[in-house]
Amino acid sequence: MSTHAPIGGKLLTKPFLILSLLFMLALAILLARFIFGLGAVTNINDGYPWGIWIVIDVMIGTALGCAGYAVALLVYLFNRGEYHPLMRSALMAGLFGYTLAGIAVIFDLGRYWQFYTLLLPWYVQLNSVMLEVAWCVMAYVVVLWIEFTPAFLERFGLENLRGKLSKVLFFFIALGILLPTMHQSSLGTMAVVAGHQISPLWQTQLLPPLFLISALLMGYAIVPFESILASMGLRQPLETHLLAKISGVALLVTLLYLALRFGDLLWRGALDLAFAGDTDAVMFWIENLLFILPVLLLAQRRWRIRPRLVFISAISLLLAGSIYRLNVYIIGYHPTAGGNWFYFPSVPEIMVTVGIFSFEVILYLLFVKNLPVLHRA
Repeated sequence: MSTHAPIGGKLLTKPFLILSLLFMLALAILLARFIFGLGAVTNINDGYPWGIWIVIDVMIGTALGCAGYAVALLVYLFNRGEYHPLMRSALMAGLFGYTLAGIAVIFDLGRYWQFYTLLLPWYVQLNSVMLEVAWCVMAYVVVLWIEFTPAFLERFGLENLRGKLSKVLFFFIALGILLPTMHQSSLGTMAVVAGHQISPLWQTQLLPPLFLISALLMGYAIVPFESILASMGLRQPLETHLLAKISGVALLVTLLYLALRFGDLLWRGALDLAFAGDTDAVMFWIENLLFILPVLLLAQRRWRIRPRLVFISAISLLLAGSIYRLNVYIIGYHPTAGGNWFYFPSVPEIMVTVGIFSFEVILYLLFVKNLPVLHRA
């Protein structure tokens, strides 16, 4: 018998309708983008060819989608079956994050009608980091949908088919651990390629492991964040003991990240730039203080059973990881060719991003109310 169940309840609530309106507005803006081009709705330029549609919707969006990857490492690689009740909801978060990120890439492509050439062997450039990221993300989206299929099969009573799928699911679980490890680190490698155009506060050969570890942290943070929100908004029981344990894991990974981050800065002699008083320095401290705050809040075991502290810590880690990626690709990026370039997202760009995240919440409500996703505590 499944240990997960749909929560049911009314779907067309006020929040649902407001989110739907925001999503419809984003679709209208995207229609203008596809008809009139990127310049009609965005502020990207030759100096900043990537805006928030790539950095937030894709790079941050996929990191937010690392919940399934992070919990899978605990359950399947480290054999910590106690976390298994959190696996399906974490997997769903990954499903939404990666699927919508994959779709959002098309928004930013100049010649979007040629995206299919990515799959044609005669166009392949095997030395391209971006190609590896694209292939891994596409493959991982497929893997996530296959891993989540048992929830659909349970919902429609197809237990025999679910049993057959379970016999081969281990293969997809292994791929689900391998693929994010590859492409999350490669997102850091893409920034390494930018060279001196990125401030030494962020530019380092250790960007690949730093991106991977920070994505793990965001994955461990999204689990208590969603669980506590579901408890408050959907009247679900709160599994405090599991959230306390996963917060302990997040604490250890955060300490590893901070040791690597500041050790690298000291080794390269770049820490002095953090006291320069400019925008880069301010954003550096905002980013890292947000990483440090959860360490202070979760330092003692008895504090990790307090949902409020766990929730604040989760928000802090999500913001820290997001700002880190924003700093690497936009704030700390200073193009040197062709003059003084400046980028700040336009209102349509912001509204599309808001619409994408609104659609993710809409999907969350649809799934948890109709499919066996949340653990029956």
